[in-house]
Amino acid sequence: MATTTLPQTGSLRPATKRAGFPWKTLLFYAFIIPFMLIWLVPIFTSINTSLRSLESIVADGYWTLPTSIEWGNFGEAWTTGGLSRYMLNSFIVTIPALLGCLLLSSMAAFALARFNFRGNLLIYFTFVGGTLLPFQILMLPVFKLANNLNLYDTYWALILFHMAFQLGFCTFVLRNFMRTIPGEIFDAARIDGANELRIFGQHVLPLSLPSLAALATLEFTWIFNDYFWALILVQQDKLKPVTTGLGSLMGEYQRAWNVLFAGTLIAVVPTILLFVFLQRYFIQGLTMGSGK
Repeated sequence: MATTTLPQTGSLRPATKRAGFPWKTLLFYAFIIPFMLIWLVPIFTSINTSLRSLESIVADGYWTLPTSIEWGNFGEAWTTGGLSRYMLNSFIVTIPALLGCLLLSSMAAFALARFNFRGNLLIYFTFVGGTLLPFQILMLPVFKLANNLNLYDTYWALILFHMAFQLGFCTFVLRNFMRTIPGEIFDAARIDGANELRIFGQHVLPLSLPSLAALATLEFTWIFNDYFWALILVQQDKLKPVTTGLGSLMGEYQRAWNVLFAGTLIAVVPTILLFVFLQRYFIQGLTMGSGK
């Protein structure tokens, strides 16, 4: 019996569309790369200046690459420039202010998020409105208040006022996060006999860890890098944090720019290390509520 063979008319695969030139990708990189380079200019200048001698800077300018690396600038900034004392002062101010702000704001946020009482929204909007007020216009009232409370030129002046000014923003963020926690968790804890303080400590704080870590990173950076209130509320050199203490590296007639920039690079190390260790929690805190 004869068999017939059908002619092959071609492959059954659908025709693939030919990829065009990636104009969108090219335009994106053409737009973003110049901004990235502009952003890197101050960082490159700081590193380049900190690794050169003062004579080289005066003779050749800031943009000349170093012919020899002067690592001694960092040691001079740390010892002779007093950066070790200024860094310690910054931690003495930043850590208590940060811990106190997170504790008080988390307690206030828990009360505002979980209890319905008269004036709840008024208190909440007061916290939000405080974050919209430019703190520079409060310079004279805060200065007079620090004098009246005998806090001027002490660590407590910076600690207490940083806590007060950052409390509104932290309460705003934590209150919105705590409202997303399912109420069944609190009902189950109350059935088991837990009081509100135990619910707050054993349930709310562990669940709020991402938002607390994100706030800790932001608040540490803002308080540690504060210059305005450190300039207004502290006068003694032995109490100055690193932001105002770096000014002592600038002489009256000659400025050691190499030592000054070396001290500046040392001063940014704590905030970078904090972000590296809390990066995972920081990203979770920024993306909380974006999906289910």
